[in-house]
Amino acid sequence: MHPFTLTRATDPAKAIEAHAGRPGLVFIAGGTDLLGLIKDRVVAPDELMDINELPGLSGIELLPGGGLRIGALARMSDVAAHPVVRERFPAISEALLFAASGQLRNMASMGGNIMQRTRCSYFRDDDGLPCNKREPGSGCSALRGINRNHAIFGWSEGCVATHPSDVAVAFAALDANVVVRNRDGERSVPFADFHQPPEPSPQRDTVLERGDLITAVEVPPRREGRASHYLKVRDRQSYEFALVSAAVAVTVADGRLESVRIAMGGVAHKPWRLTAAESALRGVSLEDTDGLRAAIATTFTDARPLEHNGFKVELAERAALRAVQTAGARA
Repeated sequence: MHPFTLTRATDPAKAIEAHAGRPGLVFIAGGTDLLGLIKDRVVAPDELMDINELPGLSGIELLPGGGLRIGALARMSDVAAHPVVRERFPAISEALLFAASGQLRNMASMGGNIMQRTRCSYFRDDDGLPCNKREPGSGCSALRGINRNHAIFGWSEGCVATHPSDVAVAFAALDANVVVRNRDGERSVPFADFHQPPEPSPQRDTVLERGDLITAVEVPPRREGRASHYLKVRDRQSYEFALVSAAVAVTVADGRLESVRIAMGGVAHKPWRLTAAESALRGVSLEDTDGLRAAIATTFTDARPLEHNGFKVELAERAALRAVQTAGARA
């Protein structure tokens, strides 16, 4: 493993200043993804700065009006079990419980979870094969290689990888915001804009820059939140990343969908909103399975499956349908 020094931060301003000024410094909280990246020789930091003692970043609180603020250092297991999360935003709790193992959920931070890097084997394996995320400009081996688990939406010739976080899909469906602090103050990044497209810089996963520190994720007060659901389809029952997943939040009036929010995981470089399906589903009866299916299919005309993952199109359509029906039953 690449040698590094370990420091501990207790003051957010000083931690941000150090991160901005020292290119070899990387923040670490739970480390459940970062340490794997170091072992895989994807990253080689000169210094790890432990930020677990930074004050005020581990809380879970209900905001005025019914929104939710989740501190970046809150542990996944604590958020999943929180009564407010379970009652008001069940999709968030479900997404967290479907992720990793109990031991990892006890360690992993919420800020680190949404910053996870792809699980593409060409990126993770130190086998010398081209990967634009590892070595910009080298090429994408998955484009014409083994791409069963890869994207069907939004990919480019430079990268066809998918984002692995489960809870990020729920956050995207609920229009969450990532709160980021740097030397200039604090800003709020809409979740839809937080993860970068694969072009022009496939090596970059998020909009974060040097000196940026995630402090929280805020979920706005949405009526749809209470009738939300997260569905994950994977190769095995536990401790596995999604082939496809769906987070759905709805309101229902007289048995018909009044408003719908759908995000999918396992299909793109970031959680992918099905905006066309959301519009087409409004007014459709929850009893009309054919109508629901047809409305969802409107989005998948834009799908571009690769050689080995064409099955994901139908699988994702079916997952979205099931998630809509389950969320609708909670309304």
